[in-house]
Amino acid sequence: MRGLLLCCFVALAASQNLRYDISLNPKKTYEYKYEGEVNFGLGKPNLAESGVRIICKATIKGVSEQTFLLQVSELSFAEYNGFADENGYIPSPKVIKRLAAELAKPFMFEHANGHVGDIHASAEVSTAVVNIVRGILGFFQVTVKTTQNIYELEETGIHGKCQSNYAIEENEETKDWVITQVVDVNNCKEKAAMYRGMATTVVDKLSKERGDSVISIMRYNYTIKPTAEGGLINRAHGLERQHFSAFNVKGGSFKMQATKNLILLSVSDLARASTYGPLESKGNIVYKFEDEDINIPILMQNLDDPVPKAIELIKRLAEANSESIDSNTTEDSIKVYQLMRVIPYEGLENMWKQLAENPMYRRWILDCTVEVGDAKVLNFLEARFKEKDLTPVEAWQTLLLAFHHVEVTPELVEMAKVFLKLPFSRSNTYLWQTVALSYGSLVNKYCAGYTPCPVTAVQPLLDMATEALRSGNKEEMVVALKALGNAGHPGSMKTIMRYLPGVAATPVDLPLWVQSAAVNAMRLITTRDPHNVQDITMALFLQKDLPSEVRMLAFRILFDTKPSMALVSTVTAHLLEERDLQVASFAYSYLQGFAKSRTPDNHYLSISSSLAVKILAPRLGRLSYYHSKAKHVDWFDDGWLAGLSSEFFMLRNVNNIIPSEIMAKDKLHFIGRIIELMELGIRAEGIKDLFGAGIPGFKGDFSMSDLMAIFSVLQKWETMEDDKPVLSVYSRVSGQEWFFADMSKETLRNIITALSPASWKSSPLLSTIESLQRGISWDFTRSFLTWEARYIQATTLGLPVEISKYYNSITAINFNAKVAVNPPPTESPGQLLNSEMILETDGFAGVTKDFWVFYGINTKLFQSGSELKTKNPTAVPWKLSAKINIPEMKFELDFPPCKEEIQLFSIRSDLFAVSRNIEEPDSAKMTSIMPPSDDPRDDVLKPNTWHPTSRICYECPVTAMGLCMEYELKRQYYYEEYPLYYVLGYSNMALKMVPAQTMKAVDKIHFELDAGPSRHPMSAHQLLATLRRLSKAQNSTTEAVFNFKAFAISENQTPEGYDAAMYYTPEASIQNAQLIVSQVGENTNWKMCVDTSLDAEAKVHVRWGAECQTYDMSMKASAAYLNGSKPEVRAKVQWNSVSEYMAEIGRRIERYIPGMAFLYGFSQENERNPEKEASARVVAAWTDSVDVKIKLPEYTVYSRAMSFPVTWSSQWPHNTTNSTLY
Repeated sequence: MRGLLLCCFVALAASQNLRYDISLNPKKTYEYKYEGEVNFGLGKPNLAESGVRIICKATIKGVSEQTFLLQVSELSFAEYNGFADENGYIPSPKVIKRLAAELAKPFMFEHANGHVGDIHASAEVSTAVVNIVRGILGFFQVTVKTTQNIYELEETGIHGKCQSNYAIEENEETKDWVITQVVDVNNCKEKAAMYRGMATTVVDKLSKERGDSVISIMRYNYTIKPTAEGGLINRAHGLERQHFSAFNVKGGSFKMQATKNLILLSVSDLARASTYGPLESKGNIVYKFEDEDINIPILMQNLDDPVPKAIELIKRLAEANSESIDSNTTEDSIKVYQLMRVIPYEGLENMWKQLAENPMYRRWILDCTVEVGDAKVLNFLEARFKEKDLTPVEAWQTLLLAFHHVEVTPELVEMAKVFLKLPFSRSNTYLWQTVALSYGSLVNKYCAGYTPCPVTAVQPLLDMATEALRSGNKEEMVVALKALGNAGHPGSMKTIMRYLPGVAATPVDLPLWVQSAAVNAMRLITTRDPHNVQDITMALFLQKDLPSEVRMLAFRILFDTKPSMALVSTVTAHLLEERDLQVASFAYSYLQGFAKSRTPDNHYLSISSSLAVKILAPRLGRLSYYHSKAKHVDWFDDGWLAGLSSEFFMLRNVNNIIPSEIMAKDKLHFIGRIIELMELGIRAEGIKDLFGAGIPGFKGDFSMSDLMAIFSVLQKWETMEDDKPVLSVYSRVSGQEWFFADMSKETLRNIITALSPASWKSSPLLSTIESLQRGISWDFTRSFLTWEARYIQATTLGLPVEISKYYNSITAINFNAKVAVNPPPTESPGQLLNSEMILETDGFAGVTKDFWVFYGINTKLFQSGSELKTKNPTAVPWKLSAKINIPEMKFELDFPPCKEEIQLFSIRSDLFAVSRNIEEPDSAKMTSIMPPSDDPRDDVLKPNTWHPTSRICYECPVTAMGLCMEYELKRQYYYEEYPLYYVLGYSNMALKMVPAQTMKAVDKIHFELDAGPSRHPMSAHQLLATLRRLSKAQNSTTEAVFNFKAFAISENQTPEGYDAAMYYTPEASIQNAQLIVSQVGENTNWKMCVDTSLDAEAKVHVRWGAECQTYDMSMKASAAYLNGSKPEVRAKVQWNSVSEYMAEIGRRIERYIPGMAFLYGFSQENERNPEKEASARVVAAWTDSVDVKIKLPEYTVYSRAMSFPVTWSSQWPHNTTNSTLY
């Protein structure tokens, strides 16, 4: 009895000493079986997937109290690619051997209180392998609280510093704890993730409220056995799921499922201490990135000895794509980019020496070098600038692309400053502008990745701006301000303010075009320091004594900051008092656009703008297009999570008839990012002043007298100011200004001088003509990586999951041309007006675009995932001869008929499950995600299948040519996958030119336009006599205003084709014209006669068929003011007889209109109208709405006060063209 009680007490004491917190005993050896697996696909049956699996034994031994050794053995690596019911995991012995060689080395790690500390390994062990070890050790990174069964905390794991939620349950029988840990990997503070190629995009936080393109879920399950030393992991399971869509994940998604398992095999006493060589620190448990720029996810190749491989590929690509584009080789350019990224700087110099002498190879090495993307490319360009072995054009093109494609680091910014000091940079105006603008872009990318961004990065540009202001160099001021605008650094605000009127501490008298550049220099600071920009732009806008253009530009920048409702209300209050109609019209029209905006970034601004418009409409709602305008239109779809927006700006002032500035830009809204696609602008500074407030003698009908009035003003160009640009243009891409040009008065003088007879002998135009007479050839090819956007994130396995988009294009243009000029212009360019020119030319123009989207695992050892691959070649070959007789105004064009099939345009796309590994780079597995058969397995839910195919051809036997369009689409989808299924599957579309079947051989196709100045108007009586004799092209003796012929010409045969002649027969105030089209050939009498007249209304009468007698119809339209105020447009179509084809089209339209009319809010009256007549009437109900009424034979549809997408100019009910309202 005493013994039994003793046993009970011992057992009770032992149970009270058991611990659950995770701990490793340094005197024990733990053996685990580890299995990790990741799969990629759509998560639907019958569709191909890919994946990898790693299985090994993990042995953990104690080294010291908190230091342990991990040894990996019995490694297995297998790849999966295909369909679930047909394929399984296949081991890859070569990859196993390579992985095992590194994983067999010892890994030492620190572990205490359930957390993994520093990891150490041999120096030769790669980061990719250490990351796999992190995936194993991640199971030992778990926080166990014995006082709570539900808790949450922020802790460090393989994904970074993330929020974890824990739940603990106890197994009553075994006393084991079952712990569930859920990690929020979507919102980690210090996330193990990286972006590439998206520095110039703007994050749209509000779009997250409408959906997301990537969502991740991470869950761990542990079975913990209590021991006296601490909790022992008996079994653990990790599951990570990620959903990715190119659109919104709500509408279907690609899926990643990563699972890993850890099973305890044995625990034993440590037999003896382990030995290991020197180890170095590899960091903590958080995933580490390495060589991501080199690991391009869409290919895998052996990167050993890269220089000869790159040279061979460049030569092959250059030769294959010189005279045309070989679309089968274009993807090899990505291989070159990857090789260039691993070549050291010395290797780049070696390649340059070997290839630079050959013009064809020279272009390719420069195009490929810019994609190196690191410090090597700056070293390479610095050497070129110092040795001056690039032309200015080569230099600015290469530097522009290199600076925009480089991955910016603090060290690289310091290196780039050198280019601002090199003498070669200032050897050419456009080269210097490119250097300054590109450096600004580099700073902008730097600030996107480093916060706060040190002001030292932008200091060289600040110094430029300060020095230009001190010296009064206006051209240098503009260059510096535009570069600061590209940089978008908040630290540049003080310098920019020195250029702004009304806010500068020490005002400086600067021309308007410099002030405009200063206002625009704040455009990118709006997202980094919006409040400061708001203060300055609001101050500019409210100063009524400033130039209208400055105030309008300030208003535009103000709204780029997304002002609050309070600020918009303040603006509205001031607009109610605004006396400058240019400013008022600009602001009001901009507010109108925002009021209708649907993009997420303008959600709150749209609300405040709509209220402002309602307040301002009674006062400003009737301003015309004679005033400044700012238009904003956009579209956004929540399902696609994508949209487009466009803006147009026209700045005017009351003193000038020509606008001061015109700008237009487009933005793409895509999966939470805003990308500024393109912005173009033109500023007519000098021309605006030349024309002033009006043109003497200008009536507005653009008659000859109007043209002479414009010409007489242009003759006064010498009166323009010498230091003011005549015309300025600029272009921006992704928000970055990459080009601008100012035409100075001196440039205009040089152009006029070059065209004058006195300078004709030395004119570059004469040299060009002489070169063309001798014959010229030109060959241009460019490879351009337009887009490389990547997002890489750690997975629980220690493998990186990557979402990448690559867009590469190869453009080729080559031609041969020779011109004969008779008589040649030996004395002046005016002689060309009395010459006949014959041009012989042949060539090719085309572009092939390759686009990839990759979603999967991408390491330097293997890749596995889903890949969308699209190829889009466009090709236009030509061979033709043209004759231009300027004195007789006769133009002829001849080209040979199509002898073989020519593919003009095609697009081919497919989605693949891909598997690649570095040991077998040429044996990549790419399985189309669609099954070979359209029939799914019987045991799965059947999807919707769509597999249309078509080939439509139109042949023109006269020209012996035809056009064919063919397409094939293959889709399998489920309704919940909208809109993702639009891009899932196989697509092939093509437009081809093909030979047509003809009765006789065609030697050439001939076009001729005869518009000789001797043509004179004829009377109606003359035309009537001509029509009576019509058999125009051989029998008529009356000359037409112009004559156009299109013939197929065969040797010793009558030409076949069409002859069109137009006659002009004015009578009093009525403008009459007739067009007669005749088919030319044997045994044909088809003609079409078109009579037109224009007086109070426009009338057209069309007859066609045999001698214009078979069919006829007439149309008329008129515009007037209803009741003297409201604009009205009327149109009517009547027909007596039409072809059955046209009648069927009319019946289809008549059936289609009621449904569409109902969708747009029209009402319908089922009243009988004239049988062979249709009419429409549109009356302006207000400046932004119309009344519409459409009558068809069977019914009438109408709508009142129908909203119109844009407002139009209106002078009713009173004239508002004055500069002020009061």
